Amino acid sequence: MGNRVIELRGVSIYHGEADSKTNIENDLILSNIDLRVDEGEFVYLIGRVGSGKSTLLKTLYAEIEPASGSAEVVGFDLCNLRRRDIPALRRSMGIVFQDFQLLTDRNVFLNLYDVMRATGWRKEEDIRKRIDEVLTLVGLEHKSYKMPFELSGGEQQRLTIARALVNKPRLILADEPTGNLDPVTAEGIMEIFHKIAKSGCAVVMSTHNISLIEQFPSRTLLFAKGGISEQDINKLISMMG
Repeated sequence: MGNRVIELRGVSIYHGEADSKTNIENDLILSNIDLRVDEGEFVYLIGRVGSGKSTLLKTLYAEIEPASGSAEVVGFDLCNLRRRDIPALRRSMGIVFQDFQLLTDRNVFLNLYDVMRATGWRKEEDIRKRIDEVLTLVGLEHKSYKMPFELSGGEQQRLTIARALVNKPRLILADEPTGNLDPVTAEGIMEIFHKIAKSGCAVVMSTHNISLIEQFPSRTLLFAKGGISEQDINKLISMMG
């Protein structure tokens, strides 16, 4: 077992801000959740829309506060996290969204460079070396001068992954990262994510694409009825089939 990057015990999460005075029972999305993820693990989150997958991811990067229980992510206590410590938490992880969220007025290089400057990188030599490393990892080493609109959807998602990797995170959170991609492009993105996990960085990814899980099997958690449960991937695929 590697070092733990996620440790949730008895965590309940409401939709939006956790506020016992304003939340009613119907706002409870996830109840009494236990979850442990170690460095180098790849974990799929599956379930119906509204079952809590995105809510959990938002909790892990401190957009939503747990209502109860204990929650530690990459060494940060989410239940007692000060607002000023949220940037440090997010620098310790990478976040990949379905809709890319790139800086459309800047080229590939500057999309990474500006993020690195904003998160504390100072030495020009170190910045350029790290940009070269992550662009090579995602197969964009010859596209640094391109603008986002000049890239395909798959290339834009590769750039998003490169951006998530620049701070050498211990954890990557990916919310439906292949949702807007064709099957062949999605396969290439999955190969990158699994390569990242093999390097020691944990990857937690929500998806509706069972065929991708069949092709790239790994630990799978099903979200249903306000809880999560480990799934046997072979049984799950036979059920879906």
